[in-house]
Amino acid sequence: MDPQLTATTPIACDMTSAPDTADERMAEYGRLFAQALIGRERTTEGIRLRFRAGDGIEAWVRDLAAREKACCPFFDFSISTHGDEVYWYATVIDDDIARDILDEFYTLPDAVGGGVAGLENRLGERGLQVIANPAGTVTQVRHAAVGAVASVPKPSTER
Repeated sequence: MDPQLTATTPIACDMTSAPDTADERMAEYGRLFAQALIGRERTTEGIRLRFRAGDGIEAWVRDLAAREKACCPFFDFSISTHGDEVYWYATVIDDDIARDILDEFYTLPDAVGGGVAGLENRLGERGLQVIANPAGTVTQVRHAAVGAVASVPKPSTER
């Protein structure tokens, strides 16, 4: 796991400067899974997605992982090639909400067709509430019952 990830790393998805939207990203996952996913496993620290190492697949996985990490800093990803397979390892910070989101990432190949709304519904079934800013580019997740927000810290107004 990335040593810079800590309990204060925000559990939020900030796509403000992303080159795609959440819906476009979800559709891209669907295309990648349909074209190249061959398996997935839970590991001691997280999960591993396995892809065929065909033309451009490793570069595609690396690019998608880099974009995902840019918007979701609580994730840590590593990509490696083993024979004719590309492995995408994913871990998260030590936090219950982050682990629930990692579990959803593991199930994404089965659920990608439900899009972003489906993801939000599945998180809701886990007792989590998804809150987006008015532009829909920053998403925060909190426990619905207790209202404890895991989010991006607000900038200081002090000078």
